[in-house]
Formats: sequence, C-alpha cells, structure tokens
Amino acid sequence: MLRIGLTGGIAAGKSTASAHFAELGARVVDHDVLARRAVEPGSAGLVDIVREFGDRVLKDGALDRPALAAIVFNDPGARERLNAIVHPSVYAMGRAADRQARLDGVQVVVHDIPLLAESGQGTGFDLVVTIAAPDDVRVARMIDSRGLTEEQARGRLAAQATDAQRAAIADVVLDGSGTADRLRAQVDELWRTHVPTQGRRKR
Repeated sequence: MLRIGLTGGIAAGKSTASAHFAELGARVVDHDVLARRAVEPGSAGLVDIVREFGDRVLKDGALDRPALAAIVFNDPGARERLNAIVHPSVYAMGRAADRQARLDGVQVVVHDIPLLAESGQGTGFDLVVTIAAPDDVRVARMIDSRGLTEEQARGRLAAQATDAQRAAIADVVLDGSGTADRLRAQVDELWRTHVPTQGRRKR
C-alpha cells in the first residue's frame, strides 16, 4: 500500500488536489475531519481544551471554533498547547484508517494533512506532496472566497509553515498558483509516474 502525505498552505489548492486524488482511486484520509472528531461534544479532547482555554471556547456545549481560532492564531504558545491536546488523537485515528485500508485491499491512501510540516510527520510516508502558491495569490483567494480581511488572511499565513519549509520535507511540489484544471493536470502526472499500476483505477 502506497501512503502519500499531502499538505499545502491555506488557500494554496490542497483541497482541489485531495479531491482529484480521490477521483483517481485513492482513499483520502482528511485530517481536518479527524481533528473535528477528536473534539466532538463529550470527547476527552474537548474536555482538555476547555480545561486549558476556559469556557470562552464553548458554545452550546460544542467547541466554538472561531473563538478558539482567535486565540491560537495570534499566540504560538497557545497553538502549541492546542496541538498537544488534539494531535495524539488524530495520529491514532490516522493509524486506524491505514489499518482499515489494508484490510479493505486499498492500494493508495492519501493523508490530507494541513499541518504536516509543523507536526513533524514528514518522514512517516512513502511520498510527501505539497501544494505551493505565492502568498499574494493565497491572500487574494482568502479575501474573495472566505470573506477575510487582508490582515486576517496574512495572520493565517503567519500561523503556518512557509512554502519553503513544506518543500524541504516534500518529495514532490505542485504549483497551485494557477487554475484548478492546471493543478489537477499536475496530480494526473504525479499519479502516472509515482503510483504503481495496480493502484490505479481503470478509466
């Protein structure tokens, strides 16, 4: 089974690449989904987060994500404390997903991990792929599609690893600065050159 770690900065195009890997036949494990599962109401993760950050991050018994984001995006120490709570559960769920994929006979698993470089998981995959795009392109996308101000968008960038840091752990860097079709074409080429024939979906 080929395990691919997929990463990329916010608004670089990682979601487009991830969706296309799924279309090509890979099983995609979205670590954002795992992270949300790790802090569902009633979870130990949510209890630990409230213990660390207080009731201000709760809304109707669930995690108030905007409130938590406002804290951690502007405080590296707070972000580290949050990651220390959430990441162990996410890692465990990722390993469980791999075990299930093997049982199911899946040939290619793509772990979609926004914080792959930050969390030090780069050595844990057969292939690491990152999607890169210039900061100005990503800021414009966040303003247009997510309704952020330029200050908020640049704050999101500052809270993540740089493209250079992600490239340092990557085997393949794809250019996400253009259109979605252009990025999908790059994923097609990577699939053709790196995925064993038996792992490809017949088309």
